[in-house]
Amino acid sequence: MVNWIIRKIEKKDNQSVAQLIRAVFDELNIPKVGTAYADPYLDLMFEEYSKPKSAYFLVESEGKIVGGAGVAPLENETEAICELQKMYFLPETRGLGIGSQMMEICLQAAKDFGFKKCYLETMPFMHDAQKLYKKVGFESICSPMGSTGHTSCPVWMLKEL
Repeated sequence: MVNWIIRKIEKKDNQSVAQLIRAVFDELNIPKVGTAYADPYLDLMFEEYSKPKSAYFLVESEGKIVGGAGVAPLENETEAICELQKMYFLPETRGLGIGSQMMEICLQAAKDFGFKKCYLETMPFMHDAQKLYKKVGFESICSPMGSTGHTSCPVWMLKEL
């Protein structure tokens, strides 16, 4: 993959981002109930991440959206805790270090928003993702935080910012 950039989401990206996330769910056979797939704002990501202390970033290659990730306040938690959300990449982007760069951008945005901790949820079979999370300092915790509605995601992690 050549000529890729990381940029903030724009309104015109809503459909492409929703398609990307759904494609990754289908590819990896991730449950659709109790996960990000069922989030009511999946088709309105620009609007959702235009809220205060929220940001969503995209990886674009030759005009095609090939990855994304964001941060936002963790619902029903202290305002010092954010959540790393909807970090998904198409197969052609994996293993190129793009996820590490995206993680760095998201965590910097979280710090800039004033968050002190970052939480995430993932699936147990997403080993490469968990390896990246641990590499940047996320640690496993024994129970979920906040009210994400993602009851099918049994791996919870937290990082001090």
